[in-house]
Amino acid sequence: MKTFNLKRTMAGLSALALTFSLASCSGSSDPGSTPAATTAAGGAETQAQEVETAETTTAKTVAVNDAEMSDEQMDAVNSASEKLRDVELENKEIKWLCHWDLNPDSTGKSIPVPLSMFQTKYGGSIKWYPTTWDSRYSDLSTYVLGGEGIDFFQRDESSLPKNIVSGMFQPIDEYIDIDSEIYDNVRTAMDMYQFGGKHYAFVNDVTADAAVIYSAATIEENGLDDPWELYQNGEWNWDTFTSMLEEFCDPDAEMYGLDGWWSERPLYLSAGMPAVSGGSGGLQVNLMDPTLEKAQNWMYSLYTKGLVFDKQVFDWSPQVHFMGEGKELFFICGTWTLMADPTTWECGIDPEEVRWVPVPCPADAEEIYHAAVAGGYCLCKGSANPLGVALYVECELVSGSDEETKAVNLQKQKDDFKWNDTLIEQLEEINKVAREHPIMEMADGVSSDLSSLLTYADTEGIKASMHGTDWATTRETYNDTVVMLVDEFNEQLAAVES
Repeated sequence: MKTFNLKRTMAGLSALALTFSLASCSGSSDPGSTPAATTAAGGAETQAQEVETAETTTAKTVAVNDAEMSDEQMDAVNSASEKLRDVELENKEIKWLCHWDLNPDSTGKSIPVPLSMFQTKYGGSIKWYPTTWDSRYSDLSTYVLGGEGIDFFQRDESSLPKNIVSGMFQPIDEYIDIDSEIYDNVRTAMDMYQFGGKHYAFVNDVTADAAVIYSAATIEENGLDDPWELYQNGEWNWDTFTSMLEEFCDPDAEMYGLDGWWSERPLYLSAGMPAVSGGSGGLQVNLMDPTLEKAQNWMYSLYTKGLVFDKQVFDWSPQVHFMGEGKELFFICGTWTLMADPTTWECGIDPEEVRWVPVPCPADAEEIYHAAVAGGYCLCKGSANPLGVALYVECELVSGSDEETKAVNLQKQKDDFKWNDTLIEQLEEINKVAREHPIMEMADGVSSDLSSLLTYADTEGIKASMHGTDWATTRETYNDTVVMLVDEFNEQLAAVES
């Protein structure tokens, strides 16, 4: 493997995506254990008690780690801050409801550059309201209805457009200038979440939804072609992906192929067609589309050839730690899975041997489509400080586009994750592919009924092909119901827009 130029890597990497992903995977709260806000009126004292420890620790961590930034790094941050709007922020605090904190946690990680810019430019601060992943929307509803003035909320696949209809989010256009150069890199993605001529998502970056993770040692020991080198040569596609799995897999000898919970979506989206997409005429159902059919038939072939790890053999649990033992070939997951201390990596691969590569596309594809994530936030209905949120997001955007602050951010991530230059170079390319031809699944943002029916079930709906059900059967089972649910939602959305 060749040695990559670190200076060129730093110039190209979007460190903002790393900062955002770090918080989502290794933030200060455990989604399964963090106390959620449970009341609005009458519950403020309880909530304050619940977050007292987290806020106190965060304050100390910010003070300690801010001092760790060198004078040169602070100069870079201050220089980049000159690109921000010169406005006086009367209300310095913005309220953040999420299962993780945007402030540094108590483990000693340094203050993120965007937050440092927000503090120094506007005197701003972020007050974290903890919740859990499962209760985040019910807690949001409680706060919105109670008039707490929560300002912003993480945007994910389930956020939009359904929470426009439910009254949880409001447009952001009044507080931004979408034509400003600050939004150049995310304007297209923000337009994807435009309904009735109004924008509903602050997008801070567009990154890959997932990557194919593998061990360079396992590849070499089994005499296989390196996926990254295949990609560089334009030979990384469904065919080479499949042939490598066929050569490696032998379940009787405990040699397994493709493992993990999140493989299905990035694989079918690599053909370029989601199950439900947006458009000028409203949301559209694509279950009858031949491009989606092609992807699903290929996924079904992976199953029938025995190339997909059979989780039911292990009580329906992935065994991705087999990768570190040389017993599994591929693991498809969000890039956040490696955005943590290597000792916590579930895959167990040695940090010097871990690699990743874009999800493969069809061999005859004219464009390389890639499942993408538009990272960012939604503005909550009744926000007490919408301008503050807009200014903070612009700090994220500037820190992600300014060359000097990207270098500062990059060094912070290298220190935290112990990544080598190869891994950084590969992530840069994976995210570049996703930004150039992003594909996003809109089904989860329509309704919980549609999500439960089509995308959330572990072995059914859009995932069924990888679990033994052919696509023709799935399509016949689901199409009419999906069309009905989307048509009903389009009517509700149109009523809000009017």
